[in-house]
Amino acid sequence: MYKPTICITLGTRPEAIKLAPVIQQFQACDQFKTQVILTGQHREMVDQVMRLFQLKADRDLEIMQAKQTLTDITCRSLRGLEELFAEIKPQLVIVQGDTTTAFAATLAAFYQKIPVGHVEAGLRTDDLFNPYPEEANRRLISQLAQLNFAPTAKAVENLKTSGIVGEIHQTGNTVIDALLTVAQQEPECPVPGLEWDKYRVLLATVHRRENWGKPLEDIAQAFIQLLEQFTDTALLLPLHRNPTVREPLKQILGNHPRVFLTEPLDYGELVGAIARCYLLLTDSGGLQEEAPSLGKPVLVLRETTERPEAIEAGTAKLVGTNPSQVVAVASELLGEVKAYQVMATAVNPFGDGYAAERILQVVKGYLLKG
Repeated sequence: MYKPTICITLGTRPEAIKLAPVIQQFQACDQFKTQVILTGQHREMVDQVMRLFQLKADRDLEIMQAKQTLTDITCRSLRGLEELFAEIKPQLVIVQGDTTTAFAATLAAFYQKIPVGHVEAGLRTDDLFNPYPEEANRRLISQLAQLNFAPTAKAVENLKTSGIVGEIHQTGNTVIDALLTVAQQEPECPVPGLEWDKYRVLLATVHRRENWGKPLEDIAQAFIQLLEQFTDTALLLPLHRNPTVREPLKQILGNHPRVFLTEPLDYGELVGAIARCYLLLTDSGGLQEEAPSLGKPVLVLRETTERPEAIEAGTAKLVGTNPSQVVAVASELLGEVKAYQVMATAVNPFGDGYAAERILQVVKGYLLKG
């Protein structure tokens, strides 16, 4: 019996998390042959996710190098994927989100006239340099993809106004599938010295390129002010591996007795931390989607967000990087129970845990309709 080959391509931890439910759905379906391809854009963090979801890669380009640039990642991914796609001859390549790996895989597939399915399609800030390079990547992918899996009605609208030629399907976001699967296991998040029941823990993540430099320093100063104002709080901040991010944070925050700087948490530990924390302060995209499913307010440390649905739903607030603004909004949530409850009980607009299943059904209709 003929089985179409699906290549699911990823390179970073967010892609691995959001594609894990998709990979599981396709591997469990006997109507397709599924090939999981890693570019190696990130290494250890992807391996953690693969182990957590009990997944194995079929191919690994291992492109990661010290001090790699966006051009390095793009060129090595494009060359490696060109050779793999020519060998495997897939009927569909699935990519996720807006990473350089996703863009390179899309372009490599397009050059060989292989259809592309884009998971989490349609996110927009309408500022090409914020976030950079993600806004450009996702726009370019949309123009080349045949199947666009949009997480929300707003994403569908964005795609329709972008003049794309591919099909559009609203599926929900697969990150909710992944989160709920892991949360059911009630994972722990042990941090040396941190007593979860003693403090209201502020969980923070900061890493985006547009926040490098002074914005990062401003964010760290806001954290210090919050800790001084609310002595019943502690800050848990898993550090990104990039020295440009971690070194300034260590310098400003490293000596505070209620700051806990850790290496990156594996995804199980992260879900455990979300479940136990009081609120999140982050420039991450994925956490804006995940935290509301566990009833945790999110303050977005950015000037723009491609997830306006979270702001509109009341699950997140866009606070930027100015210390006075960050402190003002966080103080309201820390000081007023009613304000906190309004955000904590708002309904998550990003999905119900069945996005990957919907994606599988769309692909069946697309490839097996004959």
